[in-house]
Amino acid sequence: MAIHIIIDGYNLIRQSDTLAALDQQDIEFGRHALIDRLAAYKKLRGHKITVVFDGHGTPPVMGVRRERIKGIEVVFSRRGETADAVIIRMAAKERERGVVVTSDREILRAASSQMATVIDSPAFEEKLEMAEYFTLKGGEEESSRAWIPTTRKKGPRKRLPRKARRSRRKTRHL
Repeated sequence: MAIHIIIDGYNLIRQSDTLAALDQQDIEFGRHALIDRLAAYKKLRGHKITVVFDGHGTPPVMGVRRERIKGIEVVFSRRGETADAVIIRMAAKERERGVVVTSDREILRAASSQMATVIDSPAFEEKLEMAEYFTLKGGEEESSRAWIPTTRKKGPRKRLPRKARRSRRKTRHL
């Protein structure tokens, strides 16, 4: 199953120390830096990525404005509509394939009710940094976490609920 990562753009930028500093200089710098990092991540992982920004500062257009920059789909909400509403609508459309990245509790609650996996912005930024590190290092991330089977029982068997297992499986692939 292909994963579609849906990102609350301004939320991720303002949760990150480096991107927030660029955003304070100029909002365009922050957006372009985020898109550059996501393009590098996409090259390494290959997931479909959509970044959603509030469109209140963009030129007036009739509908949702969509662009494709460096393989990343960039969406600006239409006038009078928040990026939150666009993200919730996309999560409802993607359902189990969707992974929503935001620290906004309302979006997290709505996306998880639509069966989408949710991850907060600082945790996803760690994934971005790890991907950059492994790209620079030239190594494989998966080889360091190889599972070694054992026959020794380590405790009582406690299985997570199906929804939690699915969510954990998807976040491992990020």
